Amino acid sequence: MKDISPKLIELFKEGHCTPQIARIAKKLKEPSTTIHYNIKKLEREEKIKAYKAVFNYKNIDEGTCNFILANLKDDNYGDPEQIASEIAKNPKVESVDIVTGDYEIIIKLRTKDNDEYYEYMKKAIKRFGFSKVISMTSLKQIKTEFVNL
Repeated sequence: MKDISPKLIELFKEGHCTPQIARIAKKLKEPSTTIHYNIKKLEREEKIKAYKAVFNYKNIDEGTCNFILANLKDDNYGDPEQIASEIAKNPKVESVDIVTGDYEIIIKLRTKDNDEYYEYMKKAIKRFGFSKVISMTSLKQIKTEFVNL
């Protein structure tokens, strides 16, 4: 059989997952139609933005996770949303937040290894005009996306 795992992983990262209505109905002891109706209502109300798979990142060659705290140079300081939106376009970036405190932006980056992380950082510092960066490497993740690992 043809292995399309990499293609599936990319689609799942983009949110191309669907809830398992029959399994939910059994767990909640409610009819499938009730579950389906309520899920569609939550989607319409934009309480649910997407459905996503939770990965074992080591097994898909994205086992290195870094949190990057960044300060913006003065020219970019007034528009952190624009910089954050540009950062978010990179598929290795899992999340980008504009934050309070000593830094303006926090990035969660997933890479294959430290070499790939280093290459990202060299390019990002130049491209986005970071004036100061602090990185923290996650040694072991215990919980993600509300799922205990």
